[in-house]
Amino acid sequence: MLGPQGRRGEVAAELHTSFPERFAERRELSALAADGSRRELQLEEHWFHKGNVILKFAGVESIGDAEKLAGLELQIPAEQRAELEEGGAYVSDLVGCAVMNCQALIGTVADVQFGAGEAPLLVVRRKFEDRDEEFLVPLAGAFLKKMDLAARQIEMQLPEGLLELQSPLGNEEKQRQKLEAEEARRAGERRRGHR
Repeated sequence: MLGPQGRRGEVAAELHTSFPERFAERRELSALAADGSRRELQLEEHWFHKGNVILKFAGVESIGDAEKLAGLELQIPAEQRAELEEGGAYVSDLVGCAVMNCQALIGTVADVQFGAGEAPLLVVRRKFEDRDEEFLVPLAGAFLKKMDLAARQIEMQLPEGLLELQSPLGNEEKQRQKLEAEEARRAGERRRGHR
């Protein structure tokens, strides 16, 4: 949830659902905090405004009460989720899945980003040598070979070079680039000195 919207304790929240009409059916919602704690909330009213949903909960009557809800993530029990069409997946089902590219492990899904294009982006993280790496992998049908959520695995066939474009530089590469930049700076100083 984003924070207060109005003076009566209303809260603005980003929509991360393909089923916003289900707010009309739901009254009991669970709010998850960053520390893992939960708070049960009773939904009294809702309406849509500028791409967000405005929520009014029982017992949340002031701006101060609403501020306490900022940053919480609303969730529903898995058994109450709407049935998805073939090939669809919930973000919570994707997080934690291993992502493979042509049988090679890329890493594990840490999050999913929306809005950057047609396909959502899987935020894939891995530990490589002495550093943490993060890749944005489009969950596009053209690249998806197989998604086995029960096995917690997503198989992709990504365009050649996609991961290399995003790969952070290793220590050797950083050192090489630093030396090249220093040499270019010295060469520039020498040229200026001959004028």
